[in-house]
Amino acid sequence: MRLKILYDNDAKEGFRRGWGFSCLVNEKILFDTGADLNTLLFNIRKFNVDLNDITKVVFSHEHRDHVGGFEILGMLGKVSVYLLKSFSRGFKRRILSFPNVELREISKMGEIDDEVFTTGELGFFIKEQSLIVRTERGVTVITGCSHPGLENILKVASRLGEIYGVVGGFHGFRKLEKLRNLKLIVPCHCTMQKRRILMLYPESAMKCSCGCEFSG
Repeated sequence: MRLKILYDNDAKEGFRRGWGFSCLVNEKILFDTGADLNTLLFNIRKFNVDLNDITKVVFSHEHRDHVGGFEILGMLGKVSVYLLKSFSRGFKRRILSFPNVELREISKMGEIDDEVFTTGELGFFIKEQSLIVRTERGVTVITGCSHPGLENILKVASRLGEIYGVVGGFHGFRKLEKLRNLKLIVPCHCTMQKRRILMLYPESAMKCSCGCEFSG
């Protein structure tokens, strides 16, 4: 797994920060698009990412800070867009306004790329999907905001193998003992317990910011 953080509340020198989240998985899967197109594009160019390599876009949930840069779709080649069946009709229409888009509506867990899976639709009040990347080390979970509860997301992901790592927004997750055996912990964006997580797990927890790259 190769992961580049393209949009986050914090940024390394030379990158731009913004309230939201986006990352690039294995050089070709764009997971969320942050809150605005300009910041997302700036960081993509800083990384020297070739937009022609992006063939799939996955939206975790329909909040502005995760879908705000959706107009990047118009800059890509033929692209498959994965969003939840429960997304609004208005947003789906905006996505389908791009002639290069093939829309895939998600409800259940399934494989969307080689060894890359969606959890399917999770949660009740705010429905969300996360990505699961399976490698020889185990599975790494990539979350948007973890509104369904990170512990619930990890439980679903564990169906595909032992959890190796988790990267993304953890929101108000407080059951930090459940992270104890993970080898890669990267709390990003909306995570309320960032400092505590970094203090509790100094050997496995890493700071998240635009410009960071991770593997697992």
